[in-house]
Amino acid sequence: MQRCTTTMCNATQRQCATLHRDKQQFITMKHIIKPFIQTTMKTCFSLILTPLACLLVSCGTQEEAFDATGAFEATEVIVSSEASGRILAFDIREGSRLEAGACVGYVDTTQLYLRKMQLAAGLRAIDIRKPDVHKQIAATAQQIATARTEQQRLENLVRAGAANRKQLDDIVSLIHLLEKQLDAQRSSLDKTATSAEAEAESLYYQLLQLDDQLQKCRITNPFQGVVLAKYAEAGEVTAPAKPLYKIADTDRLYLRAYITAAQLDGLQLGQTVKVYAGYGQADDSRTYDGSLAWISDKAEFTPKGIQTRDERSNLVYAIRIAVHNDGYLKIGQYGEVKF
Repeated sequence: MQRCTTTMCNATQRQCATLHRDKQQFITMKHIIKPFIQTTMKTCFSLILTPLACLLVSCGTQEEAFDATGAFEATEVIVSSEASGRILAFDIREGSRLEAGACVGYVDTTQLYLRKMQLAAGLRAIDIRKPDVHKQIAATAQQIATARTEQQRLENLVRAGAANRKQLDDIVSLIHLLEKQLDAQRSSLDKTATSAEAEAESLYYQLLQLDDQLQKCRITNPFQGVVLAKYAEAGEVTAPAKPLYKIADTDRLYLRAYITAAQLDGLQLGQTVKVYAGYGQADDSRTYDGSLAWISDKAEFTPKGIQTRDERSNLVYAIRIAVHNDGYLKIGQYGEVKF
């Protein structure tokens, strides 16, 4: 009985020692983990609150930094074909810069050229058929001159009594007849020449039309700019009004922005403003001098993605600000303006 009691006491003591040791380990772990948890929570709050504070500050700064925002645009032209036929040459690439008046390609002109040669041959034929009035009436004119000489001789003989009056009357009648024949010849030849000249003039205008059509077979660039898109290739068949390529004047861009009605009072056409163009980073921007080129006459609802000074305003007015491009501005790039 005494041995059992001793055994139970020993077991109880071992359990108490184990519990005491576990308690000491828990207390030690608590002192180690508590600072780590506190540091982690502070870091998490810092990561959450810092961007939020920056966002609020940036929003406040951005609100004060600009009066209107928008995107840059350029004067774009879609160059279309003015002739029908196969494109024999079309040497442009997207992104290439073209000069004003440059010939960038041409359409097949074989049929037009042959038609032109046919009209030129017709002109030569008309010129050959055209009568030479002076030469064709020369014989009749000579006969009249000879008859008048004979008339003068007979008049002298009649006055001297060496010839009768009938001979003189006959020569006078002959002269009248020859003069009428000469007038008829001249009238007929003049009409023939006039008709030939009119026919030649008609062919001449047809030649001018063909020259114009031949000129339109040349694909000529309208103004200096950069090719934005190419819609056709050499070897394709084109037709009048079919788009060939799109070109834009990138030397002078326009910032299309939107303002509220309250901002209209302080603006006028030609006014110089400051334009800011962003390049991806918050502090990476360029400043340009711009000129107010256009103000819309009617209000419209605020386009999607556009910010204004007064975000509560539903109706805005579009404006365009001309900016000289130094090579960094791109079409569609975001920009801000300060009046």
